[in-house]
Amino acid sequence: MINGKTSHWWHQLGQPSRRPGLPGDLTVDVAIVGAGFTGLWTAYYLKQARPNLKIAVIEQEHAGYGASGRNGGWLTNSITGGREQYLKQSGFAAFLRRSGLGRLPGGFGGGLASGSTSGPVSRDTVERFQTLFNQTVTEVMRVAELEGVDADIKRGGEFNVAYTPAQEARLRRFAAAEQRWRSTDLQLLEASEARAKINVAGTRAAIWHPHCARIHPAKLVSGLAEAVTRLGVTIYEGTRAIELESGQVITDHGTVRADFVVRATEGFTANLKGLKRLWLPMNSSMIATEPIAPEIWDEIGWREGETLGDFAHVYMYAQRTADDRIAFGGRGVPYRYGSRTDNDGTTQPVTAQTLGDLLRRFFPQLQNTRIEHLWSGVLGVPRDWSATVGLDRSTGIAWAGGYVGTGVAATNLAGRTLTDLIIGERSELTEMPWVDHRARRWEFEPLRWIATRGLYTAYGVADRQEFAGRKTTSPIAKIADVITGRH
Repeated sequence: MINGKTSHWWHQLGQPSRRPGLPGDLTVDVAIVGAGFTGLWTAYYLKQARPNLKIAVIEQEHAGYGASGRNGGWLTNSITGGREQYLKQSGFAAFLRRSGLGRLPGGFGGGLASGSTSGPVSRDTVERFQTLFNQTVTEVMRVAELEGVDADIKRGGEFNVAYTPAQEARLRRFAAAEQRWRSTDLQLLEASEARAKINVAGTRAAIWHPHCARIHPAKLVSGLAEAVTRLGVTIYEGTRAIELESGQVITDHGTVRADFVVRATEGFTANLKGLKRLWLPMNSSMIATEPIAPEIWDEIGWREGETLGDFAHVYMYAQRTADDRIAFGGRGVPYRYGSRTDNDGTTQPVTAQTLGDLLRRFFPQLQNTRIEHLWSGVLGVPRDWSATVGLDRSTGIAWAGGYVGTGVAATNLAGRTLTDLIIGERSELTEMPWVDHRARRWEFEPLRWIATRGLYTAYGVADRQEFAGRKTTSPIAKIADVITGRH
């Protein structure tokens, strides 16, 4: 089994040759820090809007080295990704609760809203926001086709399953809440119908919506990097940004001066001077199997490119890859003390065992299937678990991130929104609820380490109790919900 090497996606594609680093001090119109999806989409749309802009992208390793080249390949319509920590909470509810407009029916509130700042949000605005996310899935596919990027994209929707009584109860409440909104397009599937789609052992019910596609992340991010390069954007790799200031980026290779500086560092934001507590770098781990035999696929189904998740408290995510593997993700060690980030995706081998056991619980047919690759990545988590995009005009510093694990589509909408903010064009995008949203910083150590590790331990215990036969949500999970704000 390969451990690390950035990700299975990059190992399969081949590690890229590094582009040259920053040659010294430089002056540009826009300096973007981070050559992941956020930075590259921003550069792409800025060049579409203003071809004469001089744009430099500063990257510590290579384009797509971070979460953009390590994720589960879900091009999905999630607003904020809060469900990755909480029980499939509605992104709608997070914004409604934060704005004081209440909760969705079914009891799904927002998370950790203390310290958040945003203005009132109308129901119609939230409906439109979700519609924009739905359309963003199509927009990414459009650009990939336009730019000749073959990223193994297959639009099969997002499928989430419940396989314990407690999970089923949560799933049904969630489905009822989501179906009260026009823009979710969510379907509730009973057991037989769900198993006909994907034959997960013990399925009791499932939900599905059409606004999701499976992708190969490294193919998409590398193709996007090539596209922006063709447009005249320069990507400087192997160049570490140390500090962002008004009008400049200080790096280990020189200083880049610019009218606008875009912070597109997501889970690596804590590495910048003065920003260690801004966003928590949360780790997520993945395994990839060997290619699976056709006769086993005949038993499993999973023919339409659906992405797969569940209703456990510690959430998993998976896809059937274009070459008939299963890429399967979840939590390993969720957080490293002091907001440290990983080294090339290397993670604890026991994580492969944990994820492999869960994979075989889903699909007993895979008892003899080898795990070929294990890796991890880091994602950015704001204190209120809500994604944000914005521009401080007094300093010229813009930002986007905090996607909490569902950034493949969100980064595209963020890039288009940043483009409008930077060129000064007021648009529907700049009026959406996440624009200029800010949350208070995370606590000092050791409080954030204790809290994060403790909460994931509690949710893990709750999942084991429910899998052992508990019919209702574990009280341990309910206590953790109160602490996190998901109550």
